[in-house]
Amino acid sequence: MDIDSTAQDKARLFAGAWGRVKALPGKLKAKVTSTAKSIKKLGQDDPRRLTHSLKVGLALTLVSLLYYARPIYDGFGVSGMWAVLTVVVVFEFTVGGTLSKSLNRGFATFLAGALGLGADYFASLFGKNGEPIVLGILVFLLAAVATFSRFFPRIKARYDYGVLIFILTFSLVAVSGYRVNELVVLAHQRLSTIIMGGATCMLISIFVCPVWAGEDLHKAIASNLEKLATYLEGFGGVYFQSSEIDGMGTGKSFPQGYKSILNSKSSEESLANFARWEPGHGRFRLRHPWKHYLKIGALARQCAYQIEAINGCIGSDHIHGSEEFKGKIEGSCTRMSAECGKTLKAIAKSMKTMTDPYSSANTHVENSKAAMKDLKFALKAASLENADLAAILPAATVGSILVEIVKCVEKISEAVHELSQLAHFEKETVEPTVSPEKPPQLLHRGIIQPVLDGDSTANDNVVITIHEIISTDSPENGKACDQHQVPKPGQKIEAL
Repeated sequence: MDIDSTAQDKARLFAGAWGRVKALPGKLKAKVTSTAKSIKKLGQDDPRRLTHSLKVGLALTLVSLLYYARPIYDGFGVSGMWAVLTVVVVFEFTVGGTLSKSLNRGFATFLAGALGLGADYFASLFGKNGEPIVLGILVFLLAAVATFSRFFPRIKARYDYGVLIFILTFSLVAVSGYRVNELVVLAHQRLSTIIMGGATCMLISIFVCPVWAGEDLHKAIASNLEKLATYLEGFGGVYFQSSEIDGMGTGKSFPQGYKSILNSKSSEESLANFARWEPGHGRFRLRHPWKHYLKIGALARQCAYQIEAINGCIGSDHIHGSEEFKGKIEGSCTRMSAECGKTLKAIAKSMKTMTDPYSSANTHVENSKAAMKDLKFALKAASLENADLAAILPAATVGSILVEIVKCVEKISEAVHELSQLAHFEKETVEPTVSPEKPPQLLHRGIIQPVLDGDSTANDNVVITIHEIISTDSPENGKACDQHQVPKPGQKIEAL
């Protein structure tokens, strides 16, 4: 009995192991297919990623010639490896990021190398016994001061990498000087190879399919404003119809693109920092006001947080507490939401075309402010003495948040208008809606009859009965118009 049970267990184990072995090719194929699809999707989402990879490979191939070519290797020796390390470290996705790291590394290496040579010469004045002590003190002081400077926000944002390279290079040069005799030659070789590696990265980044951080920042801000506009334009209809339409009150089917704006601060600050390093390109001048984009981005996030709060009202279980109160504020709230969405959409469009949005956006801003005043009048006119506060509180909260959104959208409009002035955007051209050559003129043909004395207290009133409309574009109708005169009281005139 035990022997049969043991044999069955072994058979089951063998069958399970054999099944896993047979399934291994299928799992491997599925894994390879999934990886290939992920790689394809990553490249399709942003083809510039593939281009960036090829650019890095090209830069590494070029600087490797310092090792492959014998004449160049004889001039730089092992220090040629610093060029390869420089390319790997400083080549970033955007032009601004590459320029930032390359220039930081170059200037930091030059300054640290010069100070390292000076420190070595100064320490040598104290003799063999005092030289290591002096070098240790100098390395300690400069490393401590440089590290502390990294805590300053401005240095942290723009020069943190340069300070780090300064500490590394100074320590290497100062410490190496105690054992290496030809320290000047070593410092010169390292500086030269680092400059060559950084220059290679900058040239390839700028002239081979460049990716501009400033352009990405500009598009990101405009896209964020469009996401806010999409939500606000449809919010009023969804919120006030959610009690009649099943499933609309959950908020799941409503556009949620605004959520990506909530965590956009770090990426916007990074792009703005890199954009400051970039030269003038396309429609962006050398000293373009990139810092102003951060102000617009902060206002957009403020609006997104308010939308996040108002979005919770759509899925609230108590949202249908007072349909009567919602009906009183529906018109004003819907208008505020729609006009704010139109304002943001006009601003986003003007940013894409780099035109001044003041004329197109200001109309919608004024309309939203007028709707806000109507909401205040509606609240004053509403009788809330016997109302259930718990029932009207959700709708009142929505109205209050919409008022804050109107104010925030107005600030965004003003900030974008200020940006257009600083960046010298083109003036927006407004096409006339009516042709100035042929203005519409209409003549009403009918019977003009005065009101009788018994019918009215005023004797100079007339009653006009309209039969049809005749255009005055033809000369015949123009003559007919000239024959008409102003009717007098008590006079009956029938038009021709």
